[in-house]
Amino acid sequence: MGTTTFVGSSQKAGRRSYDLPLLLILGLLMLFGLVILLSASWDYSNQLYEDPWYMIRRQAQWAGVGLILLLVLSHVDYHHWQRWIVPVMGATLILLLLVLFIGELHLGARRTLFKGSYQPSELAKLVVILYLSVWLYSKRQFLHDVSFGLLPLSVILGLVGGLIYLQPDLSATLTVVLLGGLLFFLAGGRWSQIAVVILLTLIILWLVVQINPTGQARVAAYLAGLRDPTQSSYHMRRVFEAFVRGGFLGRGLGESVTKLNGLPVPPTDSIFAVLVEETGFVGALVLFGLYGLLGWRGLLLAQRAPDMLGTLMASGITFWILLEMLINTGVMIGLIPFAGNALPFFSAGGSNLIACLAGMGILLNIARQADETVTEEQWRSYGAIIDLRRGNRRRRVSRARRA
Repeated sequence: MGTTTFVGSSQKAGRRSYDLPLLLILGLLMLFGLVILLSASWDYSNQLYEDPWYMIRRQAQWAGVGLILLLVLSHVDYHHWQRWIVPVMGATLILLLLVLFIGELHLGARRTLFKGSYQPSELAKLVVILYLSVWLYSKRQFLHDVSFGLLPLSVILGLVGGLIYLQPDLSATLTVVLLGGLLFFLAGGRWSQIAVVILLTLIILWLVVQINPTGQARVAAYLAGLRDPTQSSYHMRRVFEAFVRGGFLGRGLGESVTKLNGLPVPPTDSIFAVLVEETGFVGALVLFGLYGLLGWRGLLLAQRAPDMLGTLMASGITFWILLEMLINTGVMIGLIPFAGNALPFFSAGGSNLIACLAGMGILLNIARQADETVTEEQWRSYGAIIDLRRGNRRRRVSRARRA
C-alpha cells in the first residue's frame, strides 16, 4: 500500500462521530457486567481482602483506564499499526518470556507479572489479531503459496502459542490458534490449507492432553460428566446447582447461595453461574442477546471497512470477544472441557478488560473511516490482479476477502 494512499484519513476520521449502536451495546455490557461482578465479588472480597468493595473498586479503576485507551485508539488511524505492529509484537513476546522466568507462581502456573496484576497472555490475543491482520494483508497475493502462507502462519502461531502454553495456559493457547486459522480463512486462504491447519491443531491438542496431567484430568472429568452429570468435577456440580436454583427468573440480585457455599472463584471463572442463579434463564438470554448484538455490529463494521486490513482487524476483534464468551459459557454449561477463559466485560481482571476495550477502540476507528473513497479503488486494484491471473492462466491468488 502506497504511503500516500491514506493521507488525511486520520483527519477525516477525527471529524466523524462514533458508532453509536456499538457504544450503546458496549455500555450495556459493561454496566451489566459491573452489577453482576459486584454481587459475585462482595463476600469473596470480604473473605480474601477483608474489604467487600475491593474487587469491584479495582474493576472500576481498570474500566476507567480501558475507556481512556478506547478513546485514544478510536482516534488513531488503524493503518498506523502497519508500522507499529512489529515492535509491539516483539515487546509482547518479551513479556511472555519474562512470565516464564520471573512470573508469580500460583496454583502451579506462571501467568502474571507485577504481583499478579498483569497477565501478558490477554494482551497477546489482541496483538496476534493485529499482527496477523497486517501480515495477511501484506501477503494477500501469495497466501496460496505454502512458503508464503501456511508455513509462516504456523511459525507465528507456534511461537506465540508455545510461549503461552508453557505458562501453562491451554485455553489461551487454543484461542490464539483458532483466531489465527479464522483470520487466514477470512483473508482468502484455500480450504485445503485450512483443513491442514485444523488437522495439525487437533493432533497437537491430542498430544498436549496426553502429556499434560492437567489436560488429562480435565478431559477425564468432562467425559465422565457427559456420561453422568453427577460424576462431573466438583466445580461443575456446583455450577449445575446454581443453574437449578436460578430457574427461569432467578433468585434476585445479590441472592446467590452457591457463591457462598463452595462455588469456586465466583468473580472470575464462575461468574456466569452467579449470573444465571441471580437473574435466571431470562438473564442468560439477555447476556447472549447483548453479545449477539455486539457480534452483529462488529461484523457489519468489518463488512463496511475501508480495506481488507480493516476487515481483518474488525472481524478478528469481534470473533475474539465472541470466542472468549463461547468458551467461558460453554464450559459452564458442560459443552466443552474446563478452560480458564474470562467472560469479557464481566469477569474480574484488569488485563482482559483493558485488552477488550483497546480492541473496541480500534474497531471504533475502523468504523469512523468506513466511507473512505479509497476503499473501492483498493478493492478494484486488487480485483484487477485476480482477473489478470485468470485471463492469462497463471496461478490464482487468494481472494481479497471472504463474503
